[in-house]
Formats: sequence, C-alpha cells, structure tokens
Amino acid sequence: MSIIIRILVNAIALWAAVFLIDGINVAATDTADQIIVYLAVGVIFGLVNAVIKPIVKTVGCAFYVLTLGLVALVVNALLLMLTEWVAGLFDLPFTIDGFWPAFWGAIVIAVVSWLLSLFLPDGED
Repeated sequence: MSIIIRILVNAIALWAAVFLIDGINVAATDTADQIIVYLAVGVIFGLVNAVIKPIVKTVGCAFYVLTLGLVALVVNALLLMLTEWVAGLFDLPFTIDGFWPAFWGAIVIAVVSWLLSLFLPDGED
C-alpha cells in the first residue's frame, strides 16, 4: 500500500511542477490521459530516485560535504531530466526544456512531496 501512496505523491508533485514551472510540460489530450501520464512518470521518477540517487550520493559524497549539500539540488535536477529521457523511451508526453526548468521543477517536487508526506502515515504504527 505504501508503494501506491508514494506513486500518488510523486504524481501530485509532478503535476504541481508542471503547473508552476514554465518549461515542464505534459502534452496529453484529455484528463484521463494526463492522469495516466502523471502516474507513469511518477513510477519512473520513483524508480530513478530509488536506484540511481543512492549510487550518486555514495560516489559523490565528497561533493555533498564540500558544498554543504547544495550539489543535491543539481543532482535532483539531473535525475528529473533522466526521468524525462526514460519517459521519452516509453513515448510518454512529458518534456522538460532544459536544465533550469528541471532545477526549479525538482525543488517544487521536493517541497510538495515533503508537504504531502507530513499528512501521510509513516507506516511505523
């Protein structure tokens, strides 16, 4: 059940990024297609973060320490761009127009995900 909740949180956070940031787009024609695209990209984004992010953090540990964690903003933007690339492999209409929209979009996604996680059970009950 927690996997479904995480996918929904990712999808809502991606929707917020598309809504707030110019340069991040979902080109689906109707509402049902948009929901499917957001859920599919949410799955891809979750997998990218679960698989690639720990490797990058481990390899780039010194950069995280040297920049006091600010390199994490760049890493998150690059992971969002990787998500766009993987979504393109599946012909999903999710596009990002460069690094800066990805940078700001990653910040929006992180903030929205954090806010939503405040209202969700953590599974430790």
